[in-house]
Amino acid sequence: MEPAPTGMPSDVLVVEDDPIIALDFEDTLLGFGVKEVRTAANVAKALELIEHRAPEFALLNVGLIREKSFAVAERLQSLDVPFAFVTGYGVDAKLPAVFAGKPRLAKPHSTEALQALLKNGGS
Repeated sequence: MEPAPTGMPSDVLVVEDDPIIALDFEDTLLGFGVKEVRTAANVAKALELIEHRAPEFALLNVGLIREKSFAVAERLQSLDVPFAFVTGYGVDAKLPAVFAGKPRLAKPHSTEALQALLKNGGS
């Protein structure tokens, strides 16, 4: 897949169980110039999408309906795919120590914060 012309990743995976939030992410990311946004509402679907093709970047909602997204984070980390956690708990979200240094995007977030996160590759 060709790189996005705006310095954005071409392929972003969004792991989000709320369909309205997932659609909002998709619309916003496409507006930034991201070529493809794939969404998953649960860990199994996210892992399936990653197995099919690893994304260039991922946004992971920490708390999904009946599970946490940490298994997805572990898989992405093993593939050296940059990612950020999305959480309504901000800096107070309890993350495993291995992910303590990963970037977090607060819910709600500003468009500018999301754009900066993507342009910096999650760092």
